[in-house]
Amino acid sequence: IGDRESVTRSFDQNALSDFLGLAGVARTVRHVPEPLLSGMISYLLGVELPGPGTNYLKQETHFLAAAPAGEPITATVEITRLRPDKHLCDLSTTCTDAAGNVLCTGRALVLVKDVARPIEA
Repeated sequence: IGDRESVTRSFDQNALSDFLGLAGVARTVRHVPEPLLSGMISYLLGVELPGPGTNYLKQETHFLAAAPAGEPITATVEITRLRPDKHLCDLSTTCTDAAGNVLCTGRALVLVKDVARPIEA
């Protein structure tokens, strides 16, 4: 409990245009679409904490402010509860801007029974 991981990135207009193009939308936006913020959290859960093999069961996100395009955004996940009897892990999730303003906050529930262990050389 208390372990955390973060990732920081910015989405410039080219990245936003690419994302909108995948969705079939041809327009310019000034703010980062909310699914990209959720994607940063998904990345952390699947790659960093708990990591590869994590089974994503539930995510709840409350979007509080628009994320400005081109500005650094930091996504963080933190373990808040472990339920070893059910192989479950509860995590808090947040995204903040460079000034520390909270853009979104929420929770995630993952199954960690099948999380891969690092291979030792």
